[in-house]
Amino acid sequence: MPQQIIATFEVCRLSVLDENGQVDESLMPPLSDQEIWRMYEAMVLARTFDERAVALQREGRIGTYPPVMGQEAVQIGTALAMSPTDWLFPSFREMGVHLTLGFPIPQLFQYWTGDERAQKVPPEFNIFPFCVAVGSQIPHAVGAAMGARYRKDPIAVVTFFGDGATSKGDFHEGMNMAGVFKLPVVFICQNNQWAISVPLKTQTASASLAQKAVAYGFEGVQVDGNDVFAVYRAAKQALEKARSGGGPTFIECLTYRMADHTTADDAGRYRSPEEVAKWRAKDPILRLERFLEGRRLWDAPKGKEVKERATGVIDAAVQQMEAIPLPAAAELFDGALASLTPRQEAERKGR
Repeated sequence: MPQQIIATFEVCRLSVLDENGQVDESLMPPLSDQEIWRMYEAMVLARTFDERAVALQREGRIGTYPPVMGQEAVQIGTALAMSPTDWLFPSFREMGVHLTLGFPIPQLFQYWTGDERAQKVPPEFNIFPFCVAVGSQIPHAVGAAMGARYRKDPIAVVTFFGDGATSKGDFHEGMNMAGVFKLPVVFICQNNQWAISVPLKTQTASASLAQKAVAYGFEGVQVDGNDVFAVYRAAKQALEKARSGGGPTFIECLTYRMADHTTADDAGRYRSPEEVAKWRAKDPILRLERFLEGRRLWDAPKGKEVKERATGVIDAAVQQMEAIPLPAAAELFDGALASLTPRQEAERKGR
């Protein structure tokens, strides 16, 4: 019997905005100048929050913090493509998404002080709490998407994770379930090249992470993760497909973690200055500034004004965060369970 080809596949990479600020007009999403400027402001706000958080940690005013620097395009591009009714299941490095969706900035800082009260998401946001355990938010997102399917709720669920999570069972189990049941979930992988000190090449022999979706029966696409327009376009299409019953999409956003994994890490011990310098030249904010400058929408004074405004917002948020009274010891039990056990109730009362 002759051999038969039972399946073939291809993975495409989407890029709209290059490092010089030039766009492929045939791929450019339909965005007004005002909407593009909103992208820029959101990216600068995320960068400003990030810089301040690192400084606060070094001053001992917050705890260990995971920098976002370099990944702003992924987060802002996706957040702006989302609908208010969509649900977000973050990992621990999505501060740019939270900021863009309007999450209270003092509460974001409060979480990184170690105050668990900050995990109580205000009811007007469809956002699950931060998930530090790598990849464990993925099955939660898939479960929420299945719930939406049962309820015939025309929403999409978005979950973020890093390249390291694709080496976890949670990722494969979630992807398999999403494919089998054709669930309305969008998987956003921030492939920042490093899972702490483990480079991508020692995690997988695959030519891309996006192709892993093929094995589970749905589309995987790779985008330039430092190109906010490419991320927005891919996320918008995937979200619309999910809401309309078209099933899941896996989006691999090729980007770079320009800072340390966390403030407890020293990335200089496992990667070269030349590698970091190469990616700094691909800075997503610098790239967008070049585009805006080419359209006469940006210049240095305007950029300075945006940065100063963002700094003022962050300054005020830090002051509000540090004015929050410390939690009482008994509050450690709040939200742990719907109903405390007798032993826990006694502990809560200090007996």
